[in-house]
Parts: sequence; C-alpha cells; structure tokens
Amino acid sequence: MSEFPKQPKVIFRPAVKRCTRSFFYIEQKYSPSIPRYFFTSRKAIMGSRDKAANQLQEWKQSNEASDRATNRHGCPVPSLTRSLTAGKQGPILLQDTNLVEHLAQFDRERIPERVVHAKGAGAFGFIHTQKRNPQTHLKDADMFWDFISLRPETTHQVSFLFSDRGTPDGYRQMNGYGSHTFKLVNAEGTPVYCKFHLKTDQGIKNLPTDVAGKLEGEDPDHAIRDLYNAIATGNNPSWSFYIQVMTFEQAETYKYNPFDLTKVWPHTDFPLIPVGKVVLNRNPQNYFAEVEQIAFSPANMVPGIEASPDKMLQGRLFSYSDTHRHRLGANYAQLPVNCPHASIRPKTYSRDGPQSYDVHQGGAPNYFPNSFNGPHEDPGAVQSNFTTKGDVQRYDSGDEDNFSQVDLFWTKVLSPEERQRLVNNIAGHLKNASEAIRNRALVNFGQVNPEYAYTEYLYLFQFQPIFIL
Repeated sequence: MSEFPKQPKVIFRPAVKRCTRSFFYIEQKYSPSIPRYFFTSRKAIMGSRDKAANQLQEWKQSNEASDRATNRHGCPVPSLTRSLTAGKQGPILLQDTNLVEHLAQFDRERIPERVVHAKGAGAFGFIHTQKRNPQTHLKDADMFWDFISLRPETTHQVSFLFSDRGTPDGYRQMNGYGSHTFKLVNAEGTPVYCKFHLKTDQGIKNLPTDVAGKLEGEDPDHAIRDLYNAIATGNNPSWSFYIQVMTFEQAETYKYNPFDLTKVWPHTDFPLIPVGKVVLNRNPQNYFAEVEQIAFSPANMVPGIEASPDKMLQGRLFSYSDTHRHRLGANYAQLPVNCPHASIRPKTYSRDGPQSYDVHQGGAPNYFPNSFNGPHEDPGAVQSNFTTKGDVQRYDSGDEDNFSQVDLFWTKVLSPEERQRLVNNIAGHLKNASEAIRNRALVNFGQVNPEYAYTEYLYLFQFQPIFIL
C-alpha cells in the first residue's frame, strides 16, 4: 500500500476462532469494495516461520498444562499483576513480599556485561518482553506482542513508540516527561498533585523510519555525538520546564485515574504552568566516572516534592536504589557523581560496607538515639499527611479506560501522514508475531478506533498472505 486508505466507516468486532482459522468481521455500510470477511490460516503462517521464531509456540505445545505460579520458596502467588495497596488508589504496602521479591530479583537478574562486549549507554527497562528470548537470545516478536495484546493498557505507549516520536533526531530535538504523578507541598503545607514536562527549545525533529534504521547501522552513537558536539561548540541545548497541577478534590472526581502511568492529563483541563529552564552546558570530563556510575532515583526528592499513590512510582522508589546497590555497591552514594557534596555532607547512621572510602563519618556514634551529639531528626522535613480509603487488597486497574486517549492521539494529534507511518511501523514489527497474537493486537486497535485496526490490517497485508472470502 503506497497511499493512506480513506477512513472506512466500519464496525470492528473481535476475532472469532473456528478450527484453525481466525475471523474478523467488518460491516461496511458505504464502500462495498471493502471485503466483509477475511481470515488467515494458522498452518500457513506457522509454516513460514523459522524455529527461532516458533520457540515459544513449540514450548507451549510440549507444556500443555499451565502450572500455578509460586515465589522462589515455593509458596503460591495470589496475583502476578496486582500489588497490595491500602485502598484502590492507595500506596503499596511493604508487606507485599511477592512484589518486593520480584523487584529485588529483577534488579539483580543480570550479571555485569563482559567488557569486550559492552557497548553504549543503558536505560531502565519497563517490561521483560523487550528483552531477548531466554532460549534463542533473539529479539522475539511473539514475546513483545503477546504481552502488549494481553495488557491493552499498553496500547497508548505502543502507539507513541511506533509513531514518529519513537525515532527522534537526537536528544536535543525531543521533549521529556516525568510521566509519574508527584505531589507538591507549599510552605503552608498545602499539597497538590503535579506532573513535570520538559519542552525542547530546539524544536521537535524526528527521523523517518528508513533513515533511523540506516543510522542504527552506520552511526549508532548519532544522538550522543550530536549532543556532545552541540555543547562543545557552545550551542547549549535547553528545555522549558513546565508543571501541571491537580488538586486533591479534582483527583477524586476526575474521569481518568490521575495516578495511571498510561494516561496523560489533558492540557485543556490542566494547562501547562511555566517554571523555568533546564540548560545543558558541560560535557562529562570522564564518561565512566560521570555517566556510567551515575545513579538517579525517583526516591531522591527534595523537601516540597513527595510521592503520590502512583503504583509504578511506588515500586520504583524501592527498585532504583536497590538496582544501584547491586550494580555499583552498597555505598554508591559516596561516588563523587552521586554524593551531594555541593550542598551538605551526608550525616547518617548507615555505616561501613564495601567501598566505604570517604563519607565514613569518622568516630561519630553509629546508633540512635545517643547522648554524644550524633545527627538528630529535622522536624521541617516531615512529609504531609494524607488519607487513603478502602480495604487493603489487590486491586486490578487494568480494566479501566485504556482506549479513549489513544483515540484522541490517533484522530486529533497525528496527521494523516503520521498515521500512515504509525501503522506501517507497527505492521513491520507485528508481521513477525504469530497469527493469533496479531489478531489479538488488531482487536485492541479496533477498540481504539475502527480506522486504526482496519488500516493496520491493510498494512499487514503487505507482509503476510491473507486469504479473502
């Protein structure tokens, strides 16, 4: 397909399984030329995939029964998707030992890379499905799209990822978002919820997919090189810093869950408030010392900024620091790039451990309370009070509205050309997944907008033989 199809007026209905074939039904009221039924043959599709691509399918066939999940000690796990919270939108509890174990194991599941194979910079991943297949060690489309299609709340993020926004022309030409909901508390102790935004002053510039693919092979360090050269020549990049603010009263009645990481706060309801500028004006003097060893964490909040009941944020408050302890050592905060030596030397009762070389605090008492002038509490640092409602249990938020904001992104934000590139990019990746998983993904796109699913089907038709009735 070289032209973007006109918007069909269709009713998109979920797949109906019949024997070895899966059917979609499209009712076309105005354009009889569009086929009413189409299906794919599972045997034909499976036959065209190699052994590596079919690894998970073959494992499933040899393991027909699904065992009940347990923790590492053999105890049954009541839920793999719901954390234990105080109320439906309350904070996560430390007594959720299954979550703590899962996060701690996730933080340590990889040993440090062999030096001869180390390459580039890394970022914190958010789902295992973006990693390699545990047996073939290949990127696996079945893994990726199986998870995505089974958790429809990911549809928003995936639509962003495969749009032009997923291939920015370097770091300078892209926006930054805090994503999570935080809490701001003023001098009077009045709290509000907020989101952070960084808007690039260089303007948005994205790369066409073919150019991005070419750069990936020819210059995978393009973004690093562009940022370094800009700063080195005095062309310091900057971002305008904004916040959005929501009161507690608004949060209780708003149509979307304000603590859902997959949702945005519409600017029409919560306009951007300008705060200042973020300017990058110095390159690292030593990449390993100042970049590789840096240890960011959302738990490092100055007074006045606090955590919200955002469940993903709650998990990251523990996971980031735990990862740093595994990667850099128990005293990672003593490394110059992480130590707050510019303001005040840390005064804690945490002592010793590997690599304790600077902030050891000499002969100061190492217990509290004490009578020997050890550090004491700061009443001014007390966090604001908050109230939570509901029983302590595992609440499922996956069935909330997962599609209306994606529909706005499709219909209001993207131009026709951008929609064309989005569906083409998805089709180029989704084509490698098995037929049942592709169909499930199309059902999710149909829940967003019939045009989204239909045009995605048309672009998939370029890559896979699909038989028309």
